[in-house]
Amino acid sequence: MFLLECFMLRRQGKNWPRINDSVNSISHAVLSTLPMLLFRSTEILTYIWIYDNLHFVDLPWDNPWTWILGMLTVDFLFYWFHRIGHETNIGWATHHVHHSSEDYNLTTAVRQSMFDHYFKMLIYSPMALFVPPSIFYVHLQFNFLYQLWIHTTVLPNFGPLEYVLNTPSHHRVHHGRNPDYVDKNYAGVLIIWDRMFNTFQEEKEEVAYGLCLRNKFWNPIKGQLYYFPLMYNKIKEYPEFVNKLFVIIKGPGWKPGYPWRFPPDRLPKVKQPIEKFDRNLKSWANIYVIFHFLLLITFYCYTLCDQLRTFQASFGLMLFILYSLYTFGALYDHNAWSYLLEFLRCLSSLLVIYLTQEHVGLGTDHVTVLNVIFAASSLGWIFLYMKNISIYM
Repeated sequence: MFLLECFMLRRQGKNWPRINDSVNSISHAVLSTLPMLLFRSTEILTYIWIYDNLHFVDLPWDNPWTWILGMLTVDFLFYWFHRIGHETNIGWATHHVHHSSEDYNLTTAVRQSMFDHYFKMLIYSPMALFVPPSIFYVHLQFNFLYQLWIHTTVLPNFGPLEYVLNTPSHHRVHHGRNPDYVDKNYAGVLIIWDRMFNTFQEEKEEVAYGLCLRNKFWNPIKGQLYYFPLMYNKIKEYPEFVNKLFVIIKGPGWKPGYPWRFPPDRLPKVKQPIEKFDRNLKSWANIYVIFHFLLLITFYCYTLCDQLRTFQASFGLMLFILYSLYTFGALYDHNAWSYLLEFLRCLSSLLVIYLTQEHVGLGTDHVTVLNVIFAASSLGWIFLYMKNISIYM
C-alpha cells in the first residue's frame, strides 16, 4: 500500500514521503508493539475474562444484529477514547505521538504510542459485559484497518459518503495544527459521531500537519516519553491539589482561568509557506539506514513469532531493539555520539545473531551473510571516524 501511495504521489506531482519521517513513523510503530515481546495478548485475555465471569446478557454470535451492535459500539467507544486522548492532558501525553509527524501518509497511520493501546482497552472493557469476544476482536481489527487507508493526501473528496464515513479529507483535518482544525473529527469509521457531538470540521484551507508545539528531533524514544516530564513540571507549578489534578485531567495547555480546552484563538497561527523540520543525512547514508532498518524490522518480526523464548531473552531483545531505534534517531538528529552508537550497535548485532540464530530459524548461510554485513559496517564506521567523513546534510 505504501509503495502504491508513493506511485500515486508522483503521478499527482507531489513530493515523495520523506525518508527521515517515514523511518521515524515506523520506529514508533515498532515501539508501540514492543511490549508484546513481554506481555503477549494481555488485552484480549482480559476482555475474555470479563466476558466469561461478568457478562449479563447472552447475544448470539451468529446473529447479524449482534455483529452490527458490535461494530457500532466499537466505533462509538473509539470516538470517546480518541476525544479523551485529545481533550485531557494525561490522554494527550500518550496520543500526541500519533500527531507528531509533519507529513501525512500511510506510515503516519502506524505512528502510535506505546501506552495508547492499554488505555484503549480500558475504554473498551465495558463491551465485555454484553459483546462476545470473537465479535469484539473482529471489529477492533476492522476499525484499525479502516483507519490505515485514510492517512493519505492522494485521495480526493468522496461526495455523499463524506456525510456518513470518516474519509481521508475528514482525517486530514484531524491531523492539522491549523487553529480551526485542532480537536476536530475524532471518528474512526463513522463521521456521524462528530456531527452528533459538534466536533466536525470540513476541510477548507491547506492543512499544516503536526503538533502546535512542534517537535524538532527524530529520536523515537524521546518522542514517546518527553511529554511526561513536561506535564510533571507543570503539576509542580501549582501548590493547590485541585490545580494539580486539573493539569492531569483537563486539556493540554490548561492553566487557572482557562476553560477545559485550550482557547482556539490562542493557538499559534500557521505561517505560510508551511515549513517542516527536516534534519537529514546524505543520500548514501540514508540508503545505509534504510537497509539496516529493514534488517531490524525483519528480525523483530521473526522474534515476535518465536513462541519458545524465555522472559529473559525477550527482555534482552527488547533492549537491543530500543537501542537500535535510539541509534537511528541519533543519526538523523546529527548526535555527536551517533558514529560511536552505530558502531556499537553493529558489534552488538553480531552477539545477538549468535545468541538467537536457533530460535529465529536462521540457517548457516544467513548467519554468515549477516555476520559479514555487520562486521563490514563496524569497520566502515571506524573508517568514517578516522577520515572525518560526515554523513550529515
